[in-house]
Amino acid sequence: MNEVYILGGGRTDFKRNLKKEGKTIRDLITEAGRKAIDDAKIDPAEIEAAAVGNFNAGQFTKQLHLGAFVPEIDSKLHGIPTMHTEAACASGALSVTLGAQWIAGGFHDAVLVVGAEQQKTMSSLDGSDVLGAAADYHIEKPEYGDFMFPKLFGKIAQIYIEKYGACEQDLAWVAYKNYAHARLNPLAQMREANLTYDCASQVSDKNPSVAPPLKVSDCSQITDGSAALVLVSGKYLDKHGIDKSKLVRLLGYGLATDYLALEKKDTPTFSTARKAAEKAFGMANLKPRDMHGAEVHDCFSITEICAYEILGLAEPGKGAQLAMTGATALPQVRNEKVSGKIDFEIPVNAGGGLIGDGHPVGATGVRQVFEAYQHLTQQAGARQIDGAKKFLTFNMGGSLTTSVAMIWGRD
Repeated sequence: MNEVYILGGGRTDFKRNLKKEGKTIRDLITEAGRKAIDDAKIDPAEIEAAAVGNFNAGQFTKQLHLGAFVPEIDSKLHGIPTMHTEAACASGALSVTLGAQWIAGGFHDAVLVVGAEQQKTMSSLDGSDVLGAAADYHIEKPEYGDFMFPKLFGKIAQIYIEKYGACEQDLAWVAYKNYAHARLNPLAQMREANLTYDCASQVSDKNPSVAPPLKVSDCSQITDGSAALVLVSGKYLDKHGIDKSKLVRLLGYGLATDYLALEKKDTPTFSTARKAAEKAFGMANLKPRDMHGAEVHDCFSITEICAYEILGLAEPGKGAQLAMTGATALPQVRNEKVSGKIDFEIPVNAGGGLIGDGHPVGATGVRQVFEAYQHLTQQAGARQIDGAKKFLTFNMGGSLTTSVAMIWGRD
């Protein structure tokens, strides 16, 4: 395979409300795309193809055929082939892997990847119904009713707690940590929120129960946003005399798809999702403890805990314990509430994750890779993970239905 590098990237401010600004998903796609091209310092005429990750713009915004917005990023992109990837919340990561496969297979030497979602277009009830399309809608909607996904992941949390003896305080630590990380991220949706551990761990008027044991603070927010990357081949870099050692390279990736309905999955083990991680580590010839940082899918706090185990950062049943040690928090946000011995440190979701940074569904997988790129190139500012050379991303769609794991590194 040809090697795949990140030449540049960009994203939008996830706190924005595009509808209030009089803008649409067209603007999200063009804004992030231009930022990535500017950061890459590439002539747009050299970009040979583009992939757009999006989950459900057809229902959220009444607009599909999103690849047709790529030429509006720059007129030099007019006429290139584009594709739209969709796999619920994993739509963005699929667009990244599609672009990477084009380069790895020798089909293209420079590819633009954009992930975007505009969700603040309707009421929370109607929006939750749109999001329900990521589940087995016609089977699970009658069972779970409105606000399906909080209830689906509340069920996962109940199963996890019953099986492993975890508690709501373990979930609260994940929420507290990711809100604290978001305060270090100038583009995070919740950067101005100040969630204390005590507030995160107790049901209150400020933090009501949503789907026991999940509270509002355990949930990611409705978000508008986009992110983009310019991926190139080693051949492109050689042609332009660009030093490869300074760039971020894809070391390995893995994808896996489970059954759609939650009841058909082996909750909370999620062995199918683990196949994606195993493929990624196998391709990279690396182990979980070789990672210096990770961006994992925390649509709910329980998802991050399950992800620790899926990715091999914690043994089965030990994900909650890993969270409570503070090992997955940046050192500056640990507090007196942590407990247990830190065996190894790996900051997870240093930008705030989906809970703190935001979750514009189709953009999330691309945003995760952009976050990895920022850390690996020492551009992450106050949240920078010191000495980061190997970075893991894990994006999933549905109730851990589609899983995409990627490992990125820099020499």
